[in-house]
Amino acid sequence: MGVIKVGTSSWADAMLVRSGWYPRGTNTPAGRLSWYAEHFGLVEVDTSYYAVPAVETTTAWADATPPGFTFDVKAFRLFTGHHTPVEALPKDLRPAGGPSRIRWRDLPVGAYDELWDRFHAALAPLAAADRLGAVLLQFPPWLARGDAARRRILAAAQRCRPHPVTVELRHSSWFTEDAVVDTVTFLREHGLGYGCVDMPQGHASSVPPILVATTDLAVVRFHGHSEAWESGDKQERFRYAYGDRELRHWSVLLRELADQCAELHVLLNNCCGDQAQRDAVRLADLLGVVPAGARA
Repeated sequence: MGVIKVGTSSWADAMLVRSGWYPRGTNTPAGRLSWYAEHFGLVEVDTSYYAVPAVETTTAWADATPPGFTFDVKAFRLFTGHHTPVEALPKDLRPAGGPSRIRWRDLPVGAYDELWDRFHAALAPLAAADRLGAVLLQFPPWLARGDAARRRILAAAQRCRPHPVTVELRHSSWFTEDAVVDTVTFLREHGLGYGCVDMPQGHASSVPPILVATTDLAVVRFHGHSEAWESGDKQERFRYAYGDRELRHWSVLLRELADQCAELHVLLNNCCGDQAQRDAVRLADLLGVVPAGARA
């Protein structure tokens, strides 16, 4: 069975900080990350989706965590075709005039290349410290299956190399009965990890959780099953507590998936207060996972 790492999709969001999960006095970014790493061996960096982090920031992350700790880093949203506010770009790369929200094709080639260079520079301290797991390419829910979409995925993945890449597809066309085998084969043939998501079903934006490893690294992300999933309120979208029966069931499935790969990353993304942390602790216990930085 492959190595299993469990963590959450945040360690510093405002709701978590206010929840009381961190001890009183643990009130600096480095202090919180160090405390987090005593409890989990994995975390997903979500802030990199909203803006490319500074090298100084990622260097501090590496310094605050012990050997064996892993960061999965979500790619900047412009790279995966999302509409991006111009102010999310570095000031010197912002196009003059034009719309307030842009797509990747709205940038000159030179500026787009420079943005990727800065993203790689941000990853470098994590990679050098052996803290980098996968780069997560989370494509938008309107990216339907087709040849143009495959080319777009491969182009973005090539930009991420040599780092491992996990692809999260959010349009149901990739997972219809006659398409799912082709989707898995496409990812496997191109050395791309499949990002499985547990999420509410029955919505236009729903995709099924398919437990399959297409590379040596598999990633499963847990969003929960909030009835307010399609609301505009982010807090309500992720307000969900996994029950004991659910977690026991998932622990069995995750062990089976770990038999298919060298390493399995399990991330709780029901980030509302400290719910993700509490559920991650319970799931890690069921899986027998102990983080490298845990206190003796």
